Amino acid sequence: YYLRFQKGAINSLIEEAIVQAGRKGVKVISLGLLNQASFYLPISEHPHLKIKVVDGSSLAVAVILNSSPKGTTQVVLRGNLTKVAYAIAYAFSQKGIQVATLHQAEYMKLAKSLSATESSLVLAASYTHMVMCSSLEENEYKMTIFFLSAPRGTLFVPFSHLPQKKKKKKLRKDCFDHHTPAMKIPTSLENVHSCENWLPRRVMRAWRIAGIVHALEGWKEHDCDNTMSNTEKIWQASLRHGFHPLVVTTQPM
Repeated sequence: YYLRFQKGAINSLIEEAIVQAGRKGVKVISLGLLNQASFYLPISEHPHLKIKVVDGSSLAVAVILNSSPKGTTQVVLRGNLTKVAYAIAYAFSQKGIQVATLHQAEYMKLAKSLSATESSLVLAASYTHMVMCSSLEENEYKMTIFFLSAPRGTLFVPFSHLPQKKKKKKLRKDCFDHHTPAMKIPTSLENVHSCENWLPRRVMRAWRIAGIVHALEGWKEHDCDNTMSNTEKIWQASLRHGFHPLVVTTQPM
């Protein structure tokens, strides 16, 4: 998955699996962990594809948005500017929360993408007390500096598919850490105890939950590539089906 020259071959295998599942009558398919981050499906090449493909980005953004403490006025966005990162910046801007970046290149990319005004997107020289960061996809040296430079009491909210490395957590004992985007599963959902080994029991990643909710709601649109479901719609649907948000931890990292 981390070899660029293998991406085409992997995508072809996944694409064929999706097409075959559709032929067999499957209504919704939710992509797996690494497939969510790297798979691209050319929807236009499959106009008759009835199966709906869900990568879960919309719910991941909704979870991040609803994890922000009350009274938050500014967030710092750090890490690779993925599809989820752009969507997070847009969602916070729509709520009137200022989005700050620490590098000129990131600022220019976000400003171009969001058509952001000066009030919602800024190039900051310092950190605030809530930070979104992408752990696995960012240069390790840069992320170490990032962690060490944050002020005391900073809340790190990762939006990456995988959690922060344990050694990163040990760098700061005076900061707080949230889980990767996830929710508690309904009590009615049986025989599911541990979905990912870095999450508490009966807690599931938002990307997986999105596929379940998509199927339960019977939605007819895809939620992958450049297409995303409305974040508020999928958030409310998740709550209706018994999924619950996690409480932001108050335990130091």
